[in-house]
Amino acid sequence: MELNPNYPTPVEHLTRLSRVGDAGDPTFAPCDLWVKREDLTHPAYGGNKVRKLERILVEARARGVRRIVTVGAAGSHQVLATALFGRQAGFDVEAVLLPQPRSEHAVANLRAALGLGARVFPVRSYAAAPWAIVRRLYAPRGGLAGHGPTLYVPVGGSNRQGTLGYVDAARELAKQIREGAMPEPDVAVVTLGSGGTAAGLAAGLAIEGLKTRVVGVAVAAPVWGVSLAARWLAWRCGRWRVRLRVEGRYLGRGYGHRTPSGDRATMLAEASGLTLDPTYTAKAFAAALDLVASGRHRHVLYVHTLSSAPMAPLLAGAPGEQDLGPELAQLFR
Repeated sequence: MELNPNYPTPVEHLTRLSRVGDAGDPTFAPCDLWVKREDLTHPAYGGNKVRKLERILVEARARGVRRIVTVGAAGSHQVLATALFGRQAGFDVEAVLLPQPRSEHAVANLRAALGLGARVFPVRSYAAAPWAIVRRLYAPRGGLAGHGPTLYVPVGGSNRQGTLGYVDAARELAKQIREGAMPEPDVAVVTLGSGGTAAGLAAGLAIEGLKTRVVGVAVAAPVWGVSLAARWLAWRCGRWRVRLRVEGRYLGRGYGHRTPSGDRATMLAEASGLTLDPTYTAKAFAAALDLVASGRHRHVLYVHTLSSAPMAPLLAGAPGEQDLGPELAQLFR
């Protein structure tokens, strides 16, 4: 399924945020901070969901699917990206939506997904989600429930096909390193929610023979659960033994809650031309900055997974927040 993505995404040196050595102090350990601009994967809507959906939509077409059912938080990037690219590819898109803390970013994502034609089914708790998903998957033919073969895409697009999208990204990165675009990083820092992005990177770097350790910054609880999910996904991509460390110290109060370190990271990133969100990338970038400051590494890579494409075109014709209705409005706690 051709999404017309922008590959390879560039790697850039963040000079302002690197740890610059002091020529007068031989004990000072410099550290370069780099970023892989996954925010630029697509001009309409970038971020890490593009690589995942590229493979998922190929599978959907091969299986003769007419309808895609997915699940995510109220302001899910996965739901928005699936609505955009899935609908463009001719699939009906449905999503079971879960509660999350309110932010302007999350509300805009939901409004855009609705405007793009996603049919959404809110539930009041995570415990209610499995039954709601089953109901959508086995909805009767015809009528409002949709009809025809259906593909289920789990939260974050993190099934085997979606995770292989980030094996592809790791191979792309390895090629950039070998061509001299950047040195081999000691660590690559990325958000870890559903696990597919971190797992695919770790598996792909192992396949390519790189020694880079992936640091997955947990943005959801329990940390042991998301860690196990990531390792299982890496195994499904052919690598059980991977250099992957899951970092849980930046989670704060939980999924969707901003943190002081994330707010600081957001301000510093903005000065270097990167826009972060409080749920995912602010926490990962805070971890990357701390790794640079630690002096334990020579090269740190931050993988920027949030779309930087303008939201205005996606919100054209979308309902306003006041038009969401009580069921959807109550998802934002």
